[in-house]
Amino acid sequence: MMDFARIIGALEDSQAEGAQAMAAARRGFLEWVVATPGPVTARMARDALATRAARNAQSEAARAFVGCLREASVPPPAFAARQRAARVRRGHWLN
Repeated sequence: MMDFARIIGALEDSQAEGAQAMAAARRGFLEWVVATPGPVTARMARDALATRAARNAQSEAARAFVGCLREASVPPPAFAARQRAARVRRGHWLN
């Protein structure tokens, strides 16, 4: 989480607006992904969103970064479909 705090702190100091703020947010998001050991999961993005820094994001770049985290916090549709299918299979097995 130290990298997350450093990245969102730098984005809070940014004066970027519009497309520049979004570009800075995307660079920050990619930096967070690369700096995180192992695979980055939707759960990790949700954990980052739960921080005070994410909840209180003020600058346009920091808010855009939080938006990137929100997008990453949702499991891909194929993953959700596989989970539903597994629950159905387990349910059939139990009956």
